[in-house]
Amino acid sequence: MVEIKEVKTKKDLKKFAAYPVKLYKGCPYYVPSLRGDELATFNPKKNFNLRGNECKGFLCYKDGKLVGRIAGLINRKDNELTGKKYIRFSRLDCIDDKEVFDALILAVEKFGKDYGMDTIHGPWGFNDTDREGMLTYGFDKRSTYGTNYYYPYFSERMREMGFNDESKWVEKSFTVPDTPYERITSICEKLKKRLNVFEAFDRYSVKQVVKKYGDEFFKTMNDAYSHLDGYVPIEGDAQKNVLKQFATIINPRYSSILIDGEGKVAAFGIVLPSIADALIKSRGKLFPTGFIRVLKSIKKPKELEMALIGVKSEYKNTGINSVLISRIMKNVIDDKIQRVESNVMLENNYNIQNQWKFAESEIIKRRQTYVKEINI
Repeated sequence: MVEIKEVKTKKDLKKFAAYPVKLYKGCPYYVPSLRGDELATFNPKKNFNLRGNECKGFLCYKDGKLVGRIAGLINRKDNELTGKKYIRFSRLDCIDDKEVFDALILAVEKFGKDYGMDTIHGPWGFNDTDREGMLTYGFDKRSTYGTNYYYPYFSERMREMGFNDESKWVEKSFTVPDTPYERITSICEKLKKRLNVFEAFDRYSVKQVVKKYGDEFFKTMNDAYSHLDGYVPIEGDAQKNVLKQFATIINPRYSSILIDGEGKVAAFGIVLPSIADALIKSRGKLFPTGFIRVLKSIKKPKELEMALIGVKSEYKNTGINSVLISRIMKNVIDDKIQRVESNVMLENNYNIQNQWKFAESEIIKRRQTYVKEINI
C-alpha cells in the first residue's frame, strides 16, 4: 500500500532532507546537497525564494517504509512573465517503483490543480541558481555540487508517465592547459584599460564585493540571463540566498567581477572550488567535522566547477568576456588545478558555451526537464 504524506512537522522535514542520502547510499556518483539547505527548503525565514510563491513537500511510504520524496512549487513570477499556469516539481527522489512514481507526481499535480495550474514540469528549482534538470546521460560520472544525480530509471519512468521533453542541458569537462596564454593575457590587460573596467577581487575581499556590488551583480545577471529557458529574475530578498552561498564557497582566485567607470558590474565569471568530495565524506552535513573538509576544499581546491558567466548588454561583443576568463585561467594554471568541469549549460545556448572555449572540452553529461498537462 502506497501512502503520501505532506511535510508539516520537523520530523517530516528531517526525513525529507535525509532521504536522498539513504537512496543513493553506496553510489560513488552522488553528491549530497548541504543538509542545512535542504532543511531550509520550506522555511520562509531562511529560504527567501518562498516569498510570493507556493511550495509543499511530500513523502511517500510503501507498506510503512519511506520510499520517496518530492516538492511542488508554483513560481508566481515565472507564470506572470510567461502567461502560463505551471507548477514545478523538484527534489524527486524515490525507488524504482511505478506505483511510487505515480503517487509522487500525482501529489504535485493535485497541489497545482488546487491553485488553478494546468501543467506540471521539472525538475526545476526556485530559480537558475537552484539545482535543475534530470540526468539522461553520464550516469557513470560524479555529479557536481550544483547538480543532482539520478539513477537511469528516473528518465525512463518520466516517459512512461507521459511526460514530454522540455529544456535540455550539457555539462562539459575541460582540459587545463600546461602554460598560461601570455599573449592573450597581455591583450586583455590593454582591453581592460580601453573599456575602463577594473577587477573587483583585486581591490576588495569577497565580503566587501558582496556588500558593495551585490545589487549590481544581480542587475547584470538578470539582464544577461533573461532570455534563458525557465529563468526567473532574482530580486528582493531572494538575492540573500545566493549572496550567502557565494560568500561562503567562493575563492576569488577563480572568479572575476569587472566594474566599470560608473561603479556597475559590466561582466562576471564565477568558478567555484569543488566541495563534492567533502560533501560525500560528510554526507552533506557541516557539523561536527564536515565544515573543516569544506573549508580545505575552498582554500586549496584540486577541482573547480564553472557556475555562472554573464555580460551586461552594453558590453556584448566588446571582448570583455576574454578579460574575465584570462584572469581565471591564469590562476587555474598557476595553482595546478587538476580538473575543471562545467555545471549545466543549455544545449542550444551557444553563446554561453562559446564563452568557455578557452580550452579543449568534451560533453560528459546531459540532463533535461520534462513537461505534461495535468489530467486529473
